[in-house]
Amino acid sequence: MDSGPTLPLDELYREVVLDHSRRPRGRDPLPRVDASARGFNPVCGDEVEVRVRVEAATVAGVQVTGRGCAICTASGSLLAEVLPGRRLDQTTSTIEAFRGVMHGQAPTGEVELGDLEALSGVARFPVRVKCAMLPWVTLEDALEAWQSGGPLLVASTEREEARP
Repeated sequence: MDSGPTLPLDELYREVVLDHSRRPRGRDPLPRVDASARGFNPVCGDEVEVRVRVEAATVAGVQVTGRGCAICTASGSLLAEVLPGRRLDQTTSTIEAFRGVMHGQAPTGEVELGDLEALSGVARFPVRVKCAMLPWVTLEDALEAWQSGGPLLVASTEREEARP
């Protein structure tokens, strides 16, 4: 049984990234926002704001807005699609696993990245890694602000994608 032509993996990944950059998910407002952070990439001008709703130590919702290149937009869209429903510890593990992939490491079987692996080719272009990581480091800042105990804290970052 022939299921028709199949796309090479690189083309499939390219299609996933293009779809998320053209029709980004996670743009709808959240009914409640527990933390928010803004991020800026001075290298290419990407700007994002990540808003998070947390319930029972679980990411209940994510909204990612802003303007940026196709990679930044697709990364934020994938973030908003992948994270809701994950516990905060799983969210941290996902961020770290994605960071590893962006630095050329093979994904481990411990964290399910799903369509996030479509961005793995970005690792070949170090300047673009910052574009892909911006929504993720901004999310980290939002969650750190929330964990510090404020009702709604807005952080702002221009930091590099790599953490010490």
